[in-house]
Amino acid sequence: MDTKDFNSLNKPRSKKLRPRIDLTAMVNISFLLIVFYMVSVELSKPKIMDLGLPDTGCGGGCYFGCGLRTNRVITILLDDNDEIITFQGLLEAPEEKPKTLGYGKDGIRNQLLKLNKRIIEKIGDRERGAIVIIKPSKQSNFGNLVSILDEMAITNIQTYAIVNDFTPEESNLLAIN
Repeated sequence: MDTKDFNSLNKPRSKKLRPRIDLTAMVNISFLLIVFYMVSVELSKPKIMDLGLPDTGCGGGCYFGCGLRTNRVITILLDDNDEIITFQGLLEAPEEKPKTLGYGKDGIRNQLLKLNKRIIEKIGDRERGAIVIIKPSKQSNFGNLVSILDEMAITNIQTYAIVNDFTPEESNLLAIN
């Protein structure tokens, strides 16, 4: 008998195992990538404030010639040096004389809350409060406009518009201050 045959009969043959790939690390990485993608998509969404500008026509009743009640109108003139000039009604016949205010809770916010409350009490309709016309001057900066829009959201004034054109009286009022 050959020695080769003898060794092959007594020794058991080892089983061939299939190679096993551990995918635990791959699953962890894929979940991390999915979470990172979801967070980055959520953070990249622009945070904006809805702004509806009035139509240039006379159909919606947004101009004085169309029968707008001027006692509901509050005009805010944005000037340089973070100053705000505000008046209620028309400048030719305002409800009270124009005031120069600053930003913040003791300035424009307090004035807007007070005027809006007075208008709602006078009209008697909670849904129809103040109408604010925001007029930024050429000397005002973009931060002032954003701040006044934030004040509109804080004071819960629903109807406001940004207008570029100044009347001669408003230009004179800005020049005096």
